[in-house]
Amino acid sequence: MNVVQARLTGMELHHPDKNEIELAGVMHALSDPHRLEIVRRLAEEGPRACGTFGFDISKSTMTHHFRALREAGVIRQERKGTTKMTELRREDLDARFPGLLDAVLSASAVPA
Repeated sequence: MNVVQARLTGMELHHPDKNEIELAGVMHALSDPHRLEIVRRLAEEGPRACGTFGFDISKSTMTHHFRALREAGVIRQERKGTTKMTELRREDLDARFPGLLDAVLSASAVPA
């Protein structure tokens, strides 16, 4: 399947270009505890399949969280057969907003 066919069938996932990533969108995406935990795990463990996070929430809610993170430019997802592999866009985020991701992740690690 080529890129045009993928777009027409909805198989291609939208990822903003690095220069299109906006601070407000990133901060909004990171404001949810589940999304923040997804990012924390990706930062610590590296890329992984979407279904391996083990949250006790519905699949549709997880899909919503991944979409929010992807559309904000925080993660990249790629289809590998029947799975979606998810990775943190650390390099792009660090280039756009130096130190932001480290500050957010270190603050989230502090017990309340």
